[in-house]
Amino acid sequence: MTVPETTSAEAIDRYAVGRRMAGSKGPAWRDIQLTVMALPPVAEIFTMPAVTEPFLVWTTSGEAETQERENEGPWLTSRVKKGSMFLTAAGAPYDFRYRTLTSEPYEVVLVLLSVPLFHEALQEVFGANAANARLRDLSGFEDPLLVPLLQQLRSEAERPAASRLLVRGLAQAIAIHLARNYAALTDAVRGETSALPGFKLRRVTDWMAEHLAEEFSLGRLAEQAGMSEFHFNRLFKRATGVPPSQYQIKLRMDAARRLMRETKRSVITIANEVGYSNPSHFAQLFRKETGLSPTDYRRQR
Repeated sequence: MTVPETTSAEAIDRYAVGRRMAGSKGPAWRDIQLTVMALPPVAEIFTMPAVTEPFLVWTTSGEAETQERENEGPWLTSRVKKGSMFLTAAGAPYDFRYRTLTSEPYEVVLVLLSVPLFHEALQEVFGANAANARLRDLSGFEDPLLVPLLQQLRSEAERPAASRLLVRGLAQAIAIHLARNYAALTDAVRGETSALPGFKLRRVTDWMAEHLAEEFSLGRLAEQAGMSEFHFNRLFKRATGVPPSQYQIKLRMDAARRLMRETKRSVITIANEVGYSNPSHFAQLFRKETGLSPTDYRRQR
């Protein structure tokens, strides 16, 4: 199946693996969409298109190890169980895979809030600064206060005819809860942008340059920025145009080119100094970056 870059809230469940067990339908669900999915024990890589709506995934049964990545970046691993949630703001498509860890059926509930309703919630919470508020991306977190609202919403979806007033009220409560707990001010209010703020970008890239030969660790980089791994990975790419892992490769290749021209150290020594214990892998990356083998590059200096 061809996966588009973006899709609608009504169509998102078409791209998830598994079987649709229940879901919202009819005019009562104008402000929020809900789908209950029964998932197979194991899923290889599948792609979820982006949506403009705040997107919440709630695990209601089972336990699994999940992995997600964006734009061929590194896989981010989370262990989820009953009650675990994923929260995604508008962004790019992402790949997902998982394997269950118990024999219990694996079931999730997909919830998408309408953009107009969430903007109302942001305006109530942030007032005049609402336009500068952004929802954070979170993976594998728990929120006991949100669960009862989702449970009642799911029960309403399973009724023959849902109450428009009740669904609207639950959607408003969920929107306010997300705005209060998982949105933060950016842009002019706090000197940030929808990409990684300049001072944080410099802190991270300086740290990467100082620890060039160390094994790549998205967690350590996210820690430097004070963000979750998923959120950091997304904002870093917006700021630089490449994921952190590719940026590190570029730094290493830049350093290798400099050492090739300025020293007489062997190719193997240079490879080790910039973080590659496998000379063949280093040569492959070097050729991809420069169009030449390390030896041919050195001959041209």
